Amino acid sequence: MNNTTDNSTNDTTSDTTSDATNVSTVTSTPASSAAASGLLAGKVAFITGAGRGIGAAAARLFAAEGAKVLLAARSEDQLKAVAEEIRAAGGVADHAVCDLADPASVRGAVDRAVELYGRLDVAFNNGATGQPPGPLDALSEADFDHVYAVNLKGAWVAMSAEIAAIRATAGRGAVVNTSSVGALTANPQLPAYGALKRALNSLTASAAATYGPEGIRVNAVAPGTTLTELLFEWDERSPGTVDALNARTPLGRAAEPREIAEAAAWLLSDRASYVTGAVLRVDGGMLA
Repeated sequence: MNNTTDNSTNDTTSDTTSDATNVSTVTSTPASSAAASGLLAGKVAFITGAGRGIGAAAARLFAAEGAKVLLAARSEDQLKAVAEEIRAAGGVADHAVCDLADPASVRGAVDRAVELYGRLDVAFNNGATGQPPGPLDALSEADFDHVYAVNLKGAWVAMSAEIAAIRATAGRGAVVNTSSVGALTANPQLPAYGALKRALNSLTASAAATYGPEGIRVNAVAPGTTLTELLFEWDERSPGTVDALNARTPLGRAAEPREIAEAAAWLLSDRASYVTGAVLRVDGGMLA
């Protein structure tokens, strides 16, 4: 219903052109002083769908909270712009082009984070794709397969690579997946999207149970109506969607992408050290 989308089958190129010289070091500025004591200080973070929407907001926020960030998505122009913005603000950021529908490029992007920064501590699997709105019998098989490849299989591939990297380097860490409130109830307009996000919730719980004994926490955030490209595309195809969703939300408005990123940052931080296997609704009370 509400996640960023930055993946398709059109671009399956891994980024192997960046080098360590592109990674800024934090200088002694008021901003860097704040980052040194931030929520994610000292951590290396990997973020998918980081070119825009919630993913880009998360990249900016995680860097401001002290993390070194590796941004991953399909659009290199968008990734470069966000990474340059972070570096200009005194943060540490680089990028790797990847398509969640291409497992090799996803694994390559995770490897790039370790290559650049020497470790991986946390990961935010935010990248996703949408579907044409409408009843399930109106959805083409090709569209269903694409949503599956990106939103579920892509997340599975990313989690597998991230957990292996955390285990091999930091030893302990955390992963957050972006789900949706549309996975927690009937979703007649986005049935494949909702079903595959619900499957992602199950994958999240299973991973939490599996890797908890190793000190690796796995949680999910379930955004409500959020001002991302996916929402705007849905509203364009079905005018009045945003107004209708806001009418169902006690806070009466849609979330800004940063508001979702704040929840993810907390779940990835040590302040959430006893939270795992959770699906945290960030929905303005929509499902209260």
